[in-house]
Amino acid sequence: MSDALKHECGIALIRLLKPLEYYKEKYGSAFYGVNKMYLMMEKQHNRGQDGAGFASIKLDTKPGERYISRVRSIAQQPIQDIFAQINERINYDFAQHPEYQDNVALQKRHIPYIGELLLGHVRYGTFGKNSVESVHPFLRQNNWQHRNLIVAGNFNMTNVNELFDNLIEIGQHPKEKADTITVMEKIGHFLDDAVAKIYKDLKKEGFSKVECSPLIAERLKVAKILKRAAKNWDGGYAMAGLLGHGDSFVLRDPAGIRPVYYYKDDEVVVVASERPVIQTVFNVPFESVQELEPGHAIITKKSGSVDIKKILKPLERKACSFERIYFSRGSDAEIYEERKELGRLLMPKVLEAIDYDTENTVFSFIPNTAETSFYGMIDTVEEYLNERKTKSILDGNGKLSAERVTEILSERPRIEKIAIKDVKLRTFITEDSSRDDLVAHVYDVTYGVIKPTDNLVIIDDSIVRGTTLKKSIIKMMDRLKPKQIIVVSSAPQIRYPDCYGIDMANLESLVAFRAALELLKENNQYEIVENVYKKCLTQVKMKDKNVVNYVKEIYDNFTDEDISNKIADLLSDDQVNAEVKIIFQPVKNLHKACPKNLGDWYFTGDYPTAGGNRVVNKAFINFYEGNKERAY
Repeated sequence: MSDALKHECGIALIRLLKPLEYYKEKYGSAFYGVNKMYLMMEKQHNRGQDGAGFASIKLDTKPGERYISRVRSIAQQPIQDIFAQINERINYDFAQHPEYQDNVALQKRHIPYIGELLLGHVRYGTFGKNSVESVHPFLRQNNWQHRNLIVAGNFNMTNVNELFDNLIEIGQHPKEKADTITVMEKIGHFLDDAVAKIYKDLKKEGFSKVECSPLIAERLKVAKILKRAAKNWDGGYAMAGLLGHGDSFVLRDPAGIRPVYYYKDDEVVVVASERPVIQTVFNVPFESVQELEPGHAIITKKSGSVDIKKILKPLERKACSFERIYFSRGSDAEIYEERKELGRLLMPKVLEAIDYDTENTVFSFIPNTAETSFYGMIDTVEEYLNERKTKSILDGNGKLSAERVTEILSERPRIEKIAIKDVKLRTFITEDSSRDDLVAHVYDVTYGVIKPTDNLVIIDDSIVRGTTLKKSIIKMMDRLKPKQIIVVSSAPQIRYPDCYGIDMANLESLVAFRAALELLKENNQYEIVENVYKKCLTQVKMKDKNVVNYVKEIYDNFTDEDISNKIADLLSDDQVNAEVKIIFQPVKNLHKACPKNLGDWYFTGDYPTAGGNRVVNKAFINFYEGNKERAY
C-alpha cells in the first residue's frame, strides 16, 4: 500500500494444559510458553509497529507469591525489547541462584513471566497517544485473585461515549474515555458482581472465607459475564482476557469483522489473529487451525476445560476484506490464492487500457505487499499470450518459417522491478515545498528498462489518500518517459471511513471522496453536499438501527469510471508528461476473490452495525463544518 495506512493490532494467547515440568522434560525448558509467545508476536509484527505487550499468569500460587507479570514497550523494536527484558531477568535470576536452573518449581515460584497462561499483543495505534500507557495488555488489579483482569484486543468501538456514560450510570469513575478502558471496566464490573454473588451463596452454604476462593474459580461463568458486558458494544473486536485465578477468553464481534483463529491439543490452547502464525509456530496443518465463529468466545477454565460459547447473536457475516487485501500476511494458503485472484480479475481492464499491446508494456508493482496480486496479474497475461500465440501459429496454416514460430513462442510478459522504496526519510523541514521534495524521493526507480513507446502498468494493494502516488510515485515513474502510466489497485475505490480498526476516521483525506466533490462542482450539483449535510444532522442523536448512511448520495450521480478518471486527474499535474490512468477493482470482483470476507463498508458504505452509519454521517458533518475531530 503506497499510502501510509494504520494496520490492525494483533493478539496471541497461549494456555499450557500440562504442568511446567512436562515442557521442561519434553522440550528442554519450562519457558516453552514464553518462547512460543515470542515467536507468535514476531510472526504478527506486521500488525503492530507502535508498541507491544506481554502478560502471564501462574496457576496455583501460594498467598504472597507473585502470580501476575506484565511488560510493555514502545521502543523502536518493541517485541525484541520486551523479550530482551524478560531474558535479562531470567539470566539474572539464574546467575544469582544456580539452584533454579534445573528446578522448575523454584523457577515458577521466584522468576517472573514464567506461567501457564500467557497473553501477547502487538499494537498499531488508531486512537490516543503513542505512550506506553496506551499499550495492551491492560491490567485491572485487585487483592481478590478472581477480580484481577488483564485485557488486550484488536478492536475499535463506535459508541465509546455511550459505554463511558454507562459506566458512570452504574457508579464508576473511569480514569479515561478510551475504548480499551471502558471495555475493560465494563467486563470488570460484571466480574466483580459475579464474584460477589458466588461468594454470598458459598457463605450461605457454610463455607469459610478461605474455602470460598477455589470454589469461586470453579463456579464462575465467564460466558455469562461476557454476555452482560458486551450487550451494548458496537464495533469490530477480537477481545482477549485473563482472570487472575487462571480462566481466559477470546471473544469475537457478532459480524466477524476482526479475525480470530485457534488451535487445541492435549498440550496447549492457542489463539491468534492470523492462522499461519499458529501453523508455523506450532507446526500444525491448515485444517487443524479453526476460525472462531462471530459472536462466539473460546473460554478456557482454570481446570483446563475448553468451550466455545455463543455470547452474542451473530449478525450477517462481514469479515474485514482488508485483512485479505493487505493486513494479514500472505502466507495463509487461502489469502495467498485470494490475492492472486484479485490480480487475475483486474487483467481484462488492464488489457483494454493498453489496447492489448503487451509487447510495448512493462508490468511491475509497488513494493512489497502487492507482489502476490502482481503474480496473479502476470498469470493472466501469460494465459492471454498463450492464446494469442496458438492463434497466430494456427492462422499460419503450417506455412510459417521456423524463425517466425520461434519468434511467436518467445514472447513473454515484460516484468521489471521498477519501484524501489528507500529507507524511510524523515520530513524534518517544515516548509511545504521542501517537505514535498523529500516525499517525492521516498521511492526510486529503475532506469533503462522503459522505452518512450511503452505503457507502464503498476499494481498497488489500494489507493487511499493518493498522496504518495501524486507527490512521489507517478512523478518518479514519469522520469522513465513512458507513453502511459497505468496504476492498478487490487482494491475498489475507498469512499468511506473505517471505524472498526483501521485509522481512516475522516472523509476529506480519501481521494475518491475528493474526486466526487470535484465532479459535483464541475456538473453544477454541489448543492447535494449541503443536502447531505442536513440529512446527516437528523441522524446525530438516533441510537436505533434505522440510522441511514446519507453520504452515499455524494456518489450516486457518477459511475465508477467517472470517479476513477477524476482520481487520475487529481493525482497527475502539468509536470507529468505521460498519460495517467487509474484502474480499480470492481466490488463484485472483490467478493468473487474473497468470498468469506464480504466486509466492504469502506468501498460501498454498507456498514455492518448502526454505529458505522452514525460514524460516517458524523464524519461528513465534521468535513462540512471544517471540524478536525474524530467521528468516533
